[in-house]
Amino acid sequence: MDTQTPSRILVVDDDQEIRTLLADYLDSHGFKTIMAADGVAMQKVMETSKVDLVVLDLTLPGEDGLTLCRNLRANSGVPVIILTARGDPVDRILGLEMGADDYLTKPFEPRELVARVRTVLRRTWALPPNLDAPDATSMKFAGWTLDLRARHLVRTDGVLVMLSGGEFRLLKILLEHPQRVLNRDQILNMTQGRDADPFERSIDLQISRLRQKLGDDARAPQLIKTVRNEGYVLSTSVAVEH
Repeated sequence: MDTQTPSRILVVDDDQEIRTLLADYLDSHGFKTIMAADGVAMQKVMETSKVDLVVLDLTLPGEDGLTLCRNLRANSGVPVIILTARGDPVDRILGLEMGADDYLTKPFEPRELVARVRTVLRRTWALPPNLDAPDATSMKFAGWTLDLRARHLVRTDGVLVMLSGGEFRLLKILLEHPQRVLNRDQILNMTQGRDADPFERSIDLQISRLRQKLGDDARAPQLIKTVRNEGYVLSTSVAVEH
């Protein structure tokens, strides 16, 4: 990513005052902000503009933020930060299940959003931390290919499988440590660089989504196995390609 080009942030919120406030604040901190009031406007922006991150309110007219997040995740790896006035932890879990990368509950300080945006973007564009060859382009395992440049999976039949930012980072970490048990704290530290709170179940949910995308039976997984009271292990060999 060109560090001289401002990251383009799409703010989706039906409250014009909040939308404008956040856009102005983000712009004042070096970002290029685009605004949308609902899912229809959001889709138009995604189709016509390059977007590096989406700030998405849950309570929108028409399709709600969770549905929009799920649909976006099915077609794109663009990171998403969800905003909501809902304080129920269930909504946080639902947001993660839909593929959100982070979560903020209203009211919040705009500077906190800026910090979260920078953190998510930094994680999204970070190079694999333990990959010795910086020019590696892909990692192959069990017939699958993880494209490190396009940040998506290629299925055995050539079909592309999109990954969220969190799913990509998690799978990359597992592939960098094949056949080695990693506990949740280790995974969180390597993928997010922060404590689990408020996403205590984030790793478990992302593992579940990865298994689903890989066709790995959750009841008897063969690729990503659960080691009781320890963590997770990728139980296959990995080949790095350049």
